[in-house]
Amino acid sequence: MRTNRRIAIGTGLGVLLLLAAFAAPAGAAGGGGSEGSPRKPEDPDYIAAEKAIDRGNFAAAIPLLEAVVARDDTNADAYNYLAYAVRKNGDPARAIPIYKKALAIDPRHRGAHEYIGEAYLALDDVANARLHLAALDKLCFFPCSQYRDLKKAVEAYEKSGGKAKPQASR
Repeated sequence: MRTNRRIAIGTGLGVLLLLAAFAAPAGAAGGGGSEGSPRKPEDPDYIAAEKAIDRGNFAAAIPLLEAVVARDDTNADAYNYLAYAVRKNGDPARAIPIYKKALAIDPRHRGAHEYIGEAYLALDDVANARLHLAALDKLCFFPCSQYRDLKKAVEAYEKSGGKAKPQASR
């Protein structure tokens, strides 16, 4: 009887922990920052850049995000979004060091790991893409969307012999 009660209590606690994990905030804007990272006050340029990116106007987002990081060089989300806009605007090589800056600020930034992996694939560097996939595998207790998306991109790249690359929007 005592063993059954322990199992029931342990199972109940496990369920609560599982529910708490799913109820946690999804992370900061800009492709999934680290869990629990504090939200910075919203910058009007950042908001305008998000809207431009949502419309697919990456060229318009770039100077807005450059202004944001010029004012706040500790904003990993802004660096991540800036690199994303640069990559989607057709320059994955220029995006790599910007993603690295985001990851230097926040090594657990899932969005930056996903997107830098996609940039590496666009540059035919599957080895570095796989390093970021492995980092996401460690960061995501349960498979997260960033892990799943990068894994699909790596698999598509490898299956196609390097022909299926994440696309820029130009």
